[in-house]
Amino acid sequence: MARYAKISSIGCDYKDVDPGLGLSDALQVVKEHLMEKIRQVLPDRPDLIVLPEVCDMPRHYSLERAKEFYAFRGDSILTMLSETAKRHSCYIAYPRMRLMEDGSWRNSVELIDRSGEVIGIYNKNHPVDIEISEYGVLGGKDAPVMTCDFGTVGFVICFDLNFERLRRIYEQAKPDLLVFVSMYHGGLMQQYWAYSCGAHFVSAISQSYPSQLISPLGQVLRTNTNYFDHFTEKVNLDCVVCHLNNHWQKLADMKEKYGDQVRIVDPGYVGAVQIYSETESFTVQDLLEEYDLVTFHDYLQQSQAFQLIPAHIET
Repeated sequence: MARYAKISSIGCDYKDVDPGLGLSDALQVVKEHLMEKIRQVLPDRPDLIVLPEVCDMPRHYSLERAKEFYAFRGDSILTMLSETAKRHSCYIAYPRMRLMEDGSWRNSVELIDRSGEVIGIYNKNHPVDIEISEYGVLGGKDAPVMTCDFGTVGFVICFDLNFERLRRIYEQAKPDLLVFVSMYHGGLMQQYWAYSCGAHFVSAISQSYPSQLISPLGQVLRTNTNYFDHFTEKVNLDCVVCHLNNHWQKLADMKEKYGDQVRIVDPGYVGAVQIYSETESFTVQDLLEEYDLVTFHDYLQQSQAFQLIPAHIET
């Protein structure tokens, strides 16, 4: 059945903070900056708000001054965002640097739920060398998929987008949504991850790069602009991607029977379509079972297994 989620991406830049300002005053400046950005999307009543990588970083701080700031900041911004999430009944993805008990750091995203509780933490699996050598950031070893009331969510941070290992984990886990927080755009890799993982993909990117919402077919559904650094878009996460092979007549029969209760999106050229349930009467999984449809990922696996039968390979 239709499973809608309103997703807000805030692709704001970092706040200029005078390095000579005291840490308490600097913290207040950053807090006000983040809340000003969040207030822009609250009228849309989003289910999920996504902020960019290390969203509370004061711009123009030296490495040592930034570390002092993060240590002083502690969980105060987390508390502020938790209160905001609870007050407005939404999830918030909070990316930040976290100081661990052993003195090492993590580049993380904490997912806050509608009650203000942190329900999961993703630690950047692939930090860049300068993060490791100068910041003392250690790479995460897990890629948890977190469960929200609108669907499942996986996270990707900046440099992570370059690594096949992490992408394949999500390919197997099949989250409904991938959230990419970053300081770099990633170009075509954003669309490739969405397409290969069969997931909607939202990015929140700092430093004036476009942030985007992308469909599982790699189509850009929404982006921020040179005028507005944020957007909110409603998406239906009850969907699946299927290859067209062996499905042409089944899709026609499905559309004939269910009409506008089913939406079929054809992007062209890739031999695949996206099927949505647009009703409360049945889910897209019900459609897969009723029409014996094979998902795109499963079809490719079946095709490869068939190709690898010894009799099907030249000698």
